[in-house]
Amino acid sequence: MGVRGGHGAAAVRHARDIFLEPGDICFYDARHPPTLNSPEGFRMKVFLVRRESLGLEECDVQQLMKAPVTRTSRLTALLSPFLSELADTASSSPPPVSDMLAWNTVNLLATLAAEHLGRHVTGTLDGQSPLMSRILQFIDLHLTDADLSPKVIARAQHISVRYLHRLFQDEGTTVGRWIQRRRLEECRRNLLLRVRGHQTIAAVANRWGFMSATHFSRVFRATYGMSPSEWRDTAGRGADLAAAENCSVHCEVNFGAHMDETAGLARLTW
Repeated sequence: MGVRGGHGAAAVRHARDIFLEPGDICFYDARHPPTLNSPEGFRMKVFLVRRESLGLEECDVQQLMKAPVTRTSRLTALLSPFLSELADTASSSPPPVSDMLAWNTVNLLATLAAEHLGRHVTGTLDGQSPLMSRILQFIDLHLTDADLSPKVIARAQHISVRYLHRLFQDEGTTVGRWIQRRRLEECRRNLLLRVRGHQTIAAVANRWGFMSATHFSRVFRATYGMSPSEWRDTAGRGADLAAAENCSVHCEVNFGAHMDETAGLARLTW
């Protein structure tokens, strides 16, 4: 799984070996691809994904590179055959279908990376109680409601607004910040998904509860370091996920992230 992104040259690292077995998934820095060595014949499937699309920092990529996600992982057992099949068949899918496949694949890979890093996935808080889980689920289900507010949330959970604020304060955030964060994440995803469509940035923002396009652009830039249009244009150049044609191009080169079930043990050298 080649991860793109970052500024400047990749950090110089001491060479180290990582051993891969059939079905394993491995992340690597696309600026510094590894060499793959195998005593037997093998096939590999490579996906190039933008680091920001996975919600990763540069240090996260370095952490992910330390060990592969083995096929014994529950999530890898599901993802590995799916990715292998996707690389073989995505090019035959019409644009609406291939766009949706790319979108869902990025989300699955982001979940895999988060799990491998030992984190909670998007939309959760550390050590949350059953009540907090219900509150976060309620918020996610009503993100598109422009009138979503602490009062509405508290009433739905049969608690006081004051207690609701205290729950979020204990998590180091506020109700308003959490709602804004989740709305921004969904807008960011929608801008990637709909890059080939005709929906405007203002329409995406409005759909997720931002009534002011100016306010949305300001908070988006403050959070992600670029404007919504810059993010959309980056997605339009295919930075979120390599197109199916790129997948096929990289299937047989000497670096990669996925080995199918016909392969033997391989050694990856950084």
